Amino acid sequence: MARAIAGLAEPGTVIALDGDLGAGKTRFSQAMAAGLGVKGVVNSPTFTIIKEYEGDRLPFYHMDVYRITEAEAEELGLDEYFYGDGVTVVEWAERIADLLPPERLEIRIRHTGERERLFELTPCGPRYDRWCRLLKEQGTIAS
Repeated sequence: MARAIAGLAEPGTVIALDGDLGAGKTRFSQAMAAGLGVKGVVNSPTFTIIKEYEGDRLPFYHMDVYRITEAEAEELGLDEYFYGDGVTVVEWAERIADLLPPERLEIRIRHTGERERLFELTPCGPRYDRWCRLLKEQGTIAS
């Protein structure tokens, strides 16, 4: 699914990821990066907050805001990433909900078994509504 979403990505794409520890947020981010043609290792930016990668198609901005407050996040100037020329994936996005752009794709990952996950996609804005329709038509998502 992450690779399919990466195929739809365009400048200014924002993916807001949430879920419990170990749900698969970083794994999703790694697959998204691979779908954008990022070479090399993509790991969690838990302590650095933001990591930037060059992809074949678009830059990839990977954020993990678990360890910072919304006020601290605001000081980082995240708008430059959200409205920039790349794709931004924010892990623990609900922690900075008020700073996120109004148009984004929210993805909540839930454990449903030891090796199974449920992905709940919530499109916010017409671009992401269209994406979810396309993903459903392609059979990438169920509903």
